[in-house]
Amino acid sequence: MNFDLTEEQEMIRQTVQEFAQKELIPIADEAEEKGEFPREVIKKAADLGFLGATIPPEYGGSGVDSISAAILIEELSRAWTSIGTIIHVHNSVCCWPMNHFGTEEQKKRYLPKLARGEIIGAFTLTEPEAGSDASNVKTTAVLDGDEWVINGSKQWITNGLVAGVFLVFAVTDGATSDPKKKPISVLIVDRNTPGLKIGKPERKMGIHCSETAKSLTFEDCRIPKENVLGKVGEGYKVGMITLDQARIGIAAQGVGVAQAAFDEALKYSQQRVQFGQPIARFQAIQWMLAEMATEIEAARLLTYKAAYLKDKGERISMEAAMAKLAGGEIAMKAANMALQIHGGYGYIKDYPIERIFRDAKIVGIYEGTNEIQKLRIAGELLKGK
Repeated sequence: MNFDLTEEQEMIRQTVQEFAQKELIPIADEAEEKGEFPREVIKKAADLGFLGATIPPEYGGSGVDSISAAILIEELSRAWTSIGTIIHVHNSVCCWPMNHFGTEEQKKRYLPKLARGEIIGAFTLTEPEAGSDASNVKTTAVLDGDEWVINGSKQWITNGLVAGVFLVFAVTDGATSDPKKKPISVLIVDRNTPGLKIGKPERKMGIHCSETAKSLTFEDCRIPKENVLGKVGEGYKVGMITLDQARIGIAAQGVGVAQAAFDEALKYSQQRVQFGQPIARFQAIQWMLAEMATEIEAARLLTYKAAYLKDKGERISMEAAMAKLAGGEIAMKAANMALQIHGGYGYIKDYPIERIFRDAKIVGIYEGTNEIQKLRIAGELLKGK
């Protein structure tokens, strides 16, 4: 068993850290106050190959291994959570399924543009009645000659206001391998397709620069018949496989956010003097630092293990869920402890921990809540019992 990162993985971490120090950390707080999509930053990230991490070289991407992809999101999120979110969604729930399930024509049409950042990708599954219950999709797509006609709505679409292409889950005619499930399909919809209306931005607690569309509305939205990603009726399967592997990225984000919180707590505790000594000398503070450091490392190892197993081609439903659960929980726990160590200073916007605390909460919610991960894990444990 080897826990050493490869030379390439170490180089990726160093590259992302240097990018973060130069391009992200100096502007993150001010940008979050404005809440605008950071186009220039994303362009620079694309120039470094970050937006093509899950795209093979033959389509213009860097095609890195899954541990490297996790390191990318970990370090981006450690510096600025919004950037980690934007790039993770683009990479893991748009580019990855496009490459994994797409036809050759679909790959040639979209992946080079996605890799260069000419277009941003988005994933649209959630609806008012389809959140944790992903099978309860109401949006429909009816085949009319050589076109699908889509009607319905989606909500909470990360990258929705800027995306050039959407992966849309809709109930379609066609067989499904599971008769208990609706015949859901995944459809590729371009931004400028007539009948597609993009709603206003959501006003969120955190990750302000990761723009989230309040809604996508489809009114007789017509797309070519060949714009099905994967097989007709197999969309639920496509979605679950996609989310399984994508949870590694959110787990990595949790680790990055937690590490950022720990970094701030450690620095502050060594600078802040009370009762004649730095507060880091007090046992209560030391115990919090020790607890944070231990659980961050545990979550990191779970994340890297899931990524390792993914690259081996093994089924990772339980491992990815464990990693995301651990990442989501330590992100919020570390942020809370770090803010407590800061005391009143942590509650004001002059210190980064205030932003980190607000950003941390989302990690345990999107792409499957902590509670859904527990159900996922238990389901795997009880199989065949």
